[in-house]
Amino acid sequence: MSQGRRSRDVPDDSPPVRMTTEGFREAARLLAYVSPYRRKFIAAQIFLLVGTLAGLAFPYFTGRLIDSAERGLRGGAAGAAEPMVGMDVNTIALILLLVLAVQAFCSYFQTYWLAEVGARGLSDLRRDLYAHLIRLPMAFFAGRRVGELGSRLAADLTMIQGMLTGAIPTFLGQMVVLAGGLTLILLTSARLTLIMLSSLPVAIAVAIVFGRWTRKVSREAQDKLADTHVIVEETLSGIASVKAFANEGYETARYRAGVESMIGVVLRGARYQGAFGAFVGFILFGSIIPTMWYGARLVEAGNLTFGGLTQFLLYTTYIGASLGQFARLYGEWHRTMGATQRVRELLSETPEDLDGPTAGISVRPLTPDVPPDRIVGDVVFEKVTFSYPSRKEVTVLHELSLMAEAGRRIALVGPSGAGKSTIVSMLLRFYDPDSGRILIDGRDARNYPLHELRGRMAIVPQDVLLFGGTIADNIAYGRPGAGAAEIEDAARQANAHDFIAGFPEGYQTVVGDRGVQLSGGQRQRVAIARAILKDPAILILDEATSSLDSESERLVQQALDALMRGRTSVIIAHRLSTVRRADRIYVIKEGQVVEAGTHEQLSAREGGLYRTLSELQFGLVDAGVPQAGEADC
Repeated sequence: MSQGRRSRDVPDDSPPVRMTTEGFREAARLLAYVSPYRRKFIAAQIFLLVGTLAGLAFPYFTGRLIDSAERGLRGGAAGAAEPMVGMDVNTIALILLLVLAVQAFCSYFQTYWLAEVGARGLSDLRRDLYAHLIRLPMAFFAGRRVGELGSRLAADLTMIQGMLTGAIPTFLGQMVVLAGGLTLILLTSARLTLIMLSSLPVAIAVAIVFGRWTRKVSREAQDKLADTHVIVEETLSGIASVKAFANEGYETARYRAGVESMIGVVLRGARYQGAFGAFVGFILFGSIIPTMWYGARLVEAGNLTFGGLTQFLLYTTYIGASLGQFARLYGEWHRTMGATQRVRELLSETPEDLDGPTAGISVRPLTPDVPPDRIVGDVVFEKVTFSYPSRKEVTVLHELSLMAEAGRRIALVGPSGAGKSTIVSMLLRFYDPDSGRILIDGRDARNYPLHELRGRMAIVPQDVLLFGGTIADNIAYGRPGAGAAEIEDAARQANAHDFIAGFPEGYQTVVGDRGVQLSGGQRQRVAIARAILKDPAILILDEATSSLDSESERLVQQALDALMRGRTSVIIAHRLSTVRRADRIYVIKEGQVVEAGTHEQLSAREGGLYRTLSELQFGLVDAGVPQAGEADC
C-alpha cells in the first residue's frame, strides 16, 4: 500500500515539534502568509483584546451589582449607592448590558476578519505549495503517490487554516483572560488565589506528557488519512480496470480497511485527549470546591463581601475555562505542527530551475547565429551513463552514444527494459546523466533553461493523457492562448477535424476524465494536434500507434508523417513496420547501442538482433498472424 512513500521507506528522524522555540518558529512561518493582510489581522487582534477585556469586566460589575443590592438591603433602601463604585443597581445593570454589547460587536468583526485573513492566507499557501509541487523534478514524483500529495494539499492545509483562523486567535484571547483573571483574583483576595493556584503545577506536568503522546498519534493519523486518499485516487483513476475485473468489492474492502486503521489511530488519540481533558477539568474545577469553602469562611468573618466572593468565583471559572482551552489548544497545536512539518517537507524539496541553467554548470554564451529561443534540433548523446536515483545500484544506460541531425528521423528499438524510454526522459531532462553529456545544437543540455529546452520539444505518447476540459482546451495545451482558427488548423493537419466536427458541441466537447469520452485513435490525433500547435524543433513519438486498430493507425500515421516533416524526430516503436522509413535506427540492448543503421542495412546483417526481430515480426505477418501479437521490440 505505501511503497514509494518516503514517510514509510525512510525512517522519520525529524525532531518532535513541541511548544518551544522550534514550535514557535513553525508558527511564525505560517504567520508569514498572513503578512500581506496584516492590517485586518492586527485589527482583528485589537478587537479580540477589547472583547476579551470587556468579558473580564463582566464578573467585576456583577460583583458590584450584588454588593450594591446587599448594601441597599442593609441600609433599608433598595438601590442605595454602593460606596466603592458610587453607582446604584440600575446603573450597574446598564453597564453590564453595555459590556455585553461591546463584546458582541468586537466578536463579530474579529471572527469575520480572521476568517478572511485565514482564507486568503491559506489560498496563498495552497497556491505556493501547488506551484512548488509541479516544479519538482521527476525523481521526486517517482518516490511519491499522487493520493498522498493530494492529501497534503487538502487535509493538512485545512488543518493549518484552522490554526490561523481559530487556534492562534483563541490562544491569544485565552492568554489575556488568564493574565487578566489572575491579576483580578489576586487583587480580590490573595489568600483565595493561592488556594486556587495550588493545582496548576500538576496540570502543567500532565499537559507536557499528554502533549508528546498527542503529537505522535496525530502524525500517525495524518499518515493513515493520506493512505486512504491514495486508495481513492488509484481506484478512481483506474476505474475501468476495477470494473473490468469486477473488483468493486475488493476495492471497497481495501478502503474500509484503510479507514478502520485510521479510525483506530484517531480513537487512540481521542482517548489520550479525553483523559487529559477530564484530568485537567477535574483538577481545575475540583479546586473551586475548597476555594468556595474558604471564601465562605472569609465572608462569614467579614473579610470579604458577597459580591467579592461572586466576583472571585466568576473569575476562577473564567481561568478554569481558559486553562481547559489551553488543554485543547495544546493538542491542536501538535496536530497542526505535524501537518506543518509535512507541508514544509514538500516546500523544502529543491525544485527544477525552469528559468536558468542548473547550479554549478558553466554557461557557454550562444553564438549570434543561434538565438536562444530557436533550437534547431541537433541531438547528440555522448557516452551517457545513468542510474535512477531510487535504484543507484542498477545502471540503466552504459556509456550510450547516438545522434540525430536536425530535421532527421531516428528510431529506437529493442527489448522492454533496454532503456529506450529512459533515453527520452533524459532528452526532456527529467533526469541528468551520471556521466557523459547530452548536446542540443552542440551545447550541453544542462546549459539551457528548462523552460526554453522543453518549450522546443513535444511528445506524443502511447497512453495519451487528456485533461478533463474541452477538445479545444486540450489542443491549446500545446500553446496556451492560441486562437480558434489556429486550433482548428492544427486539428485538420492531425486528421482530427472531421471527427471533432461530428460532435454536437464540436471543439467545445468535454472529453471527460483522462479523455474517457474519446476512442484511443481520437485521443492520439488530439495529442498530435497539440504537438502540431506547439511547433517543436524536436518531436518524440513513444509507441504512438502500437495500441490502435488498422484504420485508426492509418489516420494517425498520416498525421504523424505531416508532423515529423522538417523536425528532428525520435521514434520509439515495437512494431518495426513503423520505423522502416527512419533515417537511422538504433537497436538498444541492456542500456547500450548494439546496432545502428538504416532498415535495409540492419536487415542485411547476418545474426543481427534487428534482423532477428524483423524476421520474427514480418514472418508472423506473412503467415497471417495479426501484428497485435508482435514480439516486444
